[in-house]
Amino acid sequence: MSIQPTGDSADRQAAGRRRARESGPEVSVIIPTYNRRAALTEAVASVLNQSFRCYELIIVDDGSSDDTAAYLRVLSGFPSVRCLRIPHCGMPGAVRNRGAAAAAGRYLAFLDSDDLWRHDKLARQTALMRASGCALSHTRELWVRGGAVVSQRKQRHRRAGYVFPEALRKCIIGPSTAMMSTVLFRHSGGFREDLEIAEDYELWLRLTAQVEVAYLNEPLTVKRGGASDQLSAKYSQIEGFRIAALEQLLEQGAFDESARVAGRATPAARRSGAAAAGYRPPVAAAALAEYRRKCRIYAEGCRKRGRAEEAAALEARAAALLARFPGSPSAADLKSGDVDDRA
Repeated sequence: MSIQPTGDSADRQAAGRRRARESGPEVSVIIPTYNRRAALTEAVASVLNQSFRCYELIIVDDGSSDDTAAYLRVLSGFPSVRCLRIPHCGMPGAVRNRGAAAAAGRYLAFLDSDDLWRHDKLARQTALMRASGCALSHTRELWVRGGAVVSQRKQRHRRAGYVFPEALRKCIIGPSTAMMSTVLFRHSGGFREDLEIAEDYELWLRLTAQVEVAYLNEPLTVKRGGASDQLSAKYSQIEGFRIAALEQLLEQGAFDESARVAGRATPAARRSGAAAAGYRPPVAAAALAEYRRKCRIYAEGCRKRGRAEEAAALEARAAALLARFPGSPSAADLKSGDVDDRA
């Protein structure tokens, strides 16, 4: 895919650049990358060919050792593109945060360097953000693996409104589908920078505990899987990382009712994110219940695979944490109930 704009998009780019110079970009697009020169070229092209033009594109290179640097020098000639290079850290959250820190847009939109956007993704999603007043939105994804479309018929969960219960179970927002208020992102502290995986799951927990989510039921994001350099190939399962992320949030009192302002915010306040600083829905009980469920299932899976010591260590850690919360399940409860095969 060419990095050059196609059709009449060159005229739209020129108009968009003029608007961005006059009033600043409305959206800051952030692409983190590491040693993905070929995939990055296609991801960048999918941004440059957007019908929406009032954006800036910030590419953050996590110290690539391939020819990414040479490609970024070519891109430096585009007025709407900024390229940043940092020492290699291998932490996706840290790389995204570096781009967000440099962003000037009202909204942030993240795009992984192995994914793509349909040409009207930014236009449709920005319109949704304006119309809904939501501080966070996402789109449907088209999953592609090895050139073939992957069915999502079994992916059934709530995607709009108050989605915190669903976000507890699994990562329900793909980073490449998300757009959010820059103010909300910065207020939240951004992605955790010490997690190699599940850093998106952890951020969505913090955000969906505070604000409602808007959703575009259109496949405006193409998620490409199956590459050997993807973290999903490095780790056969990620549930253990989700447990660790949820555990730390509970330990930090992220869902502590005593830390919240009394009373309920209005739906409009939740949608706008205006209540993010003081109000969060009553989520502690749901978070504890899901933590207990995840630990029980994961420990049982470990025992099935002969990892009894890992199971015992997790159960001990979980029991100690749950004991800190009045009315929480006992350690014995961690060894009972339904079990599935996730470890």
